[in-house]
Amino acid sequence: MYTYQYPRPALTVDCAVFCLCHSDTYVLLIERANEPFQNKWAFPGGFVDMDEDLDTAAYRELKEETGFEAVSISQFKTYGAVNRDPRGRTVSVVYLAQMEAETLPQVKGDDDALKAQWLDVNDLPGLAFDHDQIMKELKGYLNLL
Repeated sequence: MYTYQYPRPALTVDCAVFCLCHSDTYVLLIERANEPFQNKWAFPGGFVDMDEDLDTAAYRELKEETGFEAVSISQFKTYGAVNRDPRGRTVSVVYLAQMEAETLPQVKGDDDALKAQWLDVNDLPGLAFDHDQIMKELKGYLNLL
């Protein structure tokens, strides 16, 4: 096996799922069970497995942490600021989904999420990692500002 001599960043995926319900827009977030940012809200997501495609990882993390899978996601943007994750150099591919519903779909925190919940995009707490910056860019992109 070839050994690569240069350090490599970790790779993660994050899922930003927005739902329009009765003229209000909600985003699906998880409350983190573990450090860093334990008990803070974040997009569902996590590390990509070595034998896994990015899309597969995004769908897996979304389902593992929220129980939700009835949505089509696509890549939005990649975030790679050097200090975005206190655990070390981490690059995240953010996925985006938009949907409409008469009632918000049921979700349940699982895996390393204490809770999964739909939160009004106009009433969000401070988010973990660089997710406040990501949310601001997503809201601009979706004309939710």
